Amino acid sequence: MTLRSPQDRMAAVSESIQERTGRTLEKWVQLALANGPNPLDQNSVCKWLKSEHGVAQNTQWAIAEAAELAAGWQRPSEEEYALNHYSGEPVFERLRALLFGLGPDVRMEGRGTYTPFVRKRQFAAVAAASRERVDLGLRFKSAPESALLSQAKAPGQATHKLSLCSVEEITPEVEALLRAAYEQNG
Repeated sequence: MTLRSPQDRMAAVSESIQERTGRTLEKWVQLALANGPNPLDQNSVCKWLKSEHGVAQNTQWAIAEAAELAAGWQRPSEEEYALNHYSGEPVFERLRALLFGLGPDVRMEGRGTYTPFVRKRQFAAVAAASRERVDLGLRFKSAPESALLSQAKAPGQATHKLSLCSVEEITPEVEALLRAAYEQNG
């Protein structure tokens, strides 16, 4: 089974909660809303679940998110989530356009600290490294020769990365590296 979105991953964890904890997700949400901390504070709910009930980490997040949704939180789409990290960022916008232009099978997903771009598997990830710099992580089976690349283990599933501070730094060589990562991960 390929889990494609945060919602898909959370659904997979949620399906097995009763087997692992003895309570259904709905029962955990009721308990959290009645006796736990502010349900709109996921970190506090997770800490409470661990300290008071010994709940494991992935299960904590599934329960905390479900409690947050029950309390009225609206989950952003992957598009909204990614754009919240890079609102108005021209480097991100240019990379996004290039990455989507590689083929109709490219999907953008949402993560907490980076934005992955995926075909059958993740081939690129963009992370705001600072106010001035975006890190572009690329996943290669066999990395092309390029002075722009350095070995990396992040962002995302990157094997290599490069840093970009302006749209002008997105050269034809960078575009060729994007295409190579896309082609190697299809």
